[in-house]
Amino acid sequence: MAWAGSRLWLCPDRAAFWPEGRVLLVADFHLGKAHSFRRWGVPVPGGTTQQNLARLGALIDEWQAEEVVFLGDFLHSARARTGPGVATFATWRAARPALRLTLVRGNHDERAGDPPDEAGLQVVDEPHACGPFALSHHPKRLAGTHVVAGHWHPAAVVGGTGFDRLRLPAFHLHQDVLVLPSFGEFTGLKVIARQAGDQCFVTDGVQVLRLP
Repeated sequence: MAWAGSRLWLCPDRAAFWPEGRVLLVADFHLGKAHSFRRWGVPVPGGTTQQNLARLGALIDEWQAEEVVFLGDFLHSARARTGPGVATFATWRAARPALRLTLVRGNHDERAGDPPDEAGLQVVDEPHACGPFALSHHPKRLAGTHVVAGHWHPAAVVGGTGFDRLRLPAFHLHQDVLVLPSFGEFTGLKVIARQAGDQCFVTDGVQVLRLP
């Protein structure tokens, strides 16, 4: 999509890529969420960290990204800081020493605390300037700039009625704020009501389609 005098590629795997800076933007990773739920006795599937990292690595290789910016909620909870997910991430990160990783703090990060040093992330507060964009976790307008954010886990309903309707992850553009879908596998979806002038792009994991 052409935006802010530049271009952003909306990726089917729920991320965005800014080619001029070779920056991959990822929202709501929620590392350790499944582990936290299992600690509470909730039966949830395992392997989500490996799935998320495999998808992330594939995107980095596909787009030849030089930096990944996490738009908040990298860690799900304080339990995640000491869980197995951080060690898995650190191993993944060590195999990519030249890759720059930046975390824009979100509400979950404030509760969890900054990731351990072995995760290898630079941690900053919102908004974080990146070319023509202000990178943030919370979707809120900032005068004079174009905001890319997360937090909402946006989705849209497509299809007919009843069983023919689907909720799909969505990129939601409202005025000068673009909200990315949640990247994490186990993070949920929230249908966002569209207002006049909004643009919505859904992804089924294979392609990104603009809704009428």
